[in-house]
Amino acid sequence: MTSDDHTDKARPAPDPAGFGPAIAHHAWRLSGRIVAGVGQLLLWILTGLGRLLRPAAARLTGRLTGASRPAPGGGATAPLPRWLDTWGEITGSWYFAPLTGLALTIAALAELAPSAGTPLSLAGGFAVASTLPLVWRREYLRPVAAVALGAFAAGLLTGQVLLITTTFGALYTLFALGRQLPRQSAGVLAVGSVATVAVVYVATSTLDDVPWPAPIVAVLAAIGLGDARRVVETAGRTEAEAEERTNETLTRLIAVQREQAVMRERASIARELHDVVAHSVSMIAVQAETAPYTMQDLSPEARAGYTEIAKTAREALVEMRRLLSVLRADAKPEPDAATTPQPRLDRLPDLIDQHRGAGGAVDLAVHGDPRTLSTTVELSAYRIVQEALTNARRHAPGAGVHVDLTFLPDRLAVRVRDDGASARTMVLPPGIAGTPGDDPAGPTRFDTTSGPISEPAPESGGGHGLVGMRERATMLGGRFSAGPATEGGFLVEAELPLNREESADGGRRARG
Repeated sequence: MTSDDHTDKARPAPDPAGFGPAIAHHAWRLSGRIVAGVGQLLLWILTGLGRLLRPAAARLTGRLTGASRPAPGGGATAPLPRWLDTWGEITGSWYFAPLTGLALTIAALAELAPSAGTPLSLAGGFAVASTLPLVWRREYLRPVAAVALGAFAAGLLTGQVLLITTTFGALYTLFALGRQLPRQSAGVLAVGSVATVAVVYVATSTLDDVPWPAPIVAVLAAIGLGDARRVVETAGRTEAEAEERTNETLTRLIAVQREQAVMRERASIARELHDVVAHSVSMIAVQAETAPYTMQDLSPEARAGYTEIAKTAREALVEMRRLLSVLRADAKPEPDAATTPQPRLDRLPDLIDQHRGAGGAVDLAVHGDPRTLSTTVELSAYRIVQEALTNARRHAPGAGVHVDLTFLPDRLAVRVRDDGASARTMVLPPGIAGTPGDDPAGPTRFDTTSGPISEPAPESGGGHGLVGMRERATMLGGRFSAGPATEGGFLVEAELPLNREESADGGRRARG
């Protein structure tokens, strides 16, 4: 016996019983591939048609919704938004439910008239009971649904004629219930409705002309659409509430940030004025202490008075140092604050030169009768000009800046205007102005390309932009405004009132 004979004997013979299932399996896979190929071909065709029709569809949608050409006044002028707005107003009115319920009842009686002859019949009663309660569906949906659906089911079970209007009323009632009921109750309603349809098919011949899947699909679709509508409305309300909470949180956060900015700026101003006031009080103390030694003919009462003045001045200095320590508790350390003298208006030329050295163009004009003012007024005016120049460098680089100082008999007017940047323009949103009585944090500077621009701290002097300028002016009882200038660019204006001595001195100089 050869080896080939052994190989033939070892090879198993094909199983005739397994040949048929294998052929069926391959046939099933081949049919699936054929169906998939046909479907893919249809998808390609539909995709191509969609790409061809997309421009026309976009133009049609733009014409209907008005998206292609927005109205100048911002209102909806295209046909579709007008119709949608009108329809929304009608459906939201109180009379929509009564009118549609009565119209549906009249339509049901009109549909029944050719077969019943008179509405005063059992079929007419069922038709009215199935539609008329929908007049009160908004106020009492569940009782109304019980009456309407019960009358509709009773009419089917008693063999009454199936009307299109009563069927629509029943399906709409199921939709309204699915829209209001929770998910589990809507499921129970769907099971009960399908069971009722099955009982009608088994017990009567009312629905014999209607294929049995159609009523079941219609019932489930009505309840399912109502439930889907409820989910969408709930999600919309949840999103609106979350957005409202977020807006409230942001509003509170912005208010807190503005209040903190104002407090920080007031603390900074107080630290700056400490040196000025402390110097004056120290001079009072020194002069009161040295008066008894320089004036020989002082009475004991006068000497006691000078001693009391010196003592009070020293106590005032101690209290000022305590107050300053409280203000500095949460502030950043300023190593140069104790050694750098507070600037006055005589240092404005140096500030102008610094701005020009940084690449800016600025001119200074002084009007009126220049004179020496109190340190507080001059310091506030200097800081306002410094803040305005800093903002011009940062938000309008390369723009020309015009600084005007006007010495009036009772006040010092400061005006700083930049010409605006060539690439980015600063504007203020409507309703924000820098006049007294507005937002205490002051107006915010905006960029037309990127939105709001936060006011940074100045390069020197430690301020907070427009907030600091406003605080410095209001501290003296003056006025402050900031916003877009009519001739272009950004304008900062401040009026700092003078004290009585300075006003009287200015008046004498004007008369002289």
